[in-house]
Amino acid sequence: MKARYFRWLVNCWPPLLFTGIKAVDVSDDYREINVTLKLRWYNRNYVAVQYGGSLFSMTDPWYMLMLMHVLGKDYYVWDKTAEIDYIKPGKTHVFARFKLTQEIIDDIKLKTANGEKYLPEFLIEIRDENKELIAKVKRILYVKLKSKTSSPQPSPIKVEEENS
Repeated sequence: MKARYFRWLVNCWPPLLFTGIKAVDVSDDYREINVTLKLRWYNRNYVAVQYGGSLFSMTDPWYMLMLMHVLGKDYYVWDKTAEIDYIKPGKTHVFARFKLTQEIIDDIKLKTANGEKYLPEFLIEIRDENKELIAKVKRILYVKLKSKTSSPQPSPIKVEEENS
């Protein structure tokens, strides 16, 4: 799918659309996405700053979607774990940048080459219009190369339970 069409579709997706989260730029190779969250009446909290849930949500699907496009259909890619550290209140529009380097992609392919799961970790900074740090988010994904005789896509939760 062309990145331009993907950007349009994802910006119409209700969980993002109705919170004010918008992908402003998606590179043609899906290796970089820039996202914004404008401060609006409907995403302010009680004290009139960015609602924390919206800040967390603005980091949710991007690395998973990027890796799905970059790695292709031969891989399972799921969000697994995430945590946020709120640094200061977001009093303006905020921005986040998501980038996959060739080094990250090569590392994922290497660590999943024999069918093992891999849990890459991504750190995202959310910054305001003045480039001040508002929050830091750590997201961990689940990535695994599909076997050639693979059945329907397993949930990473079931995989974790089976391996326990």
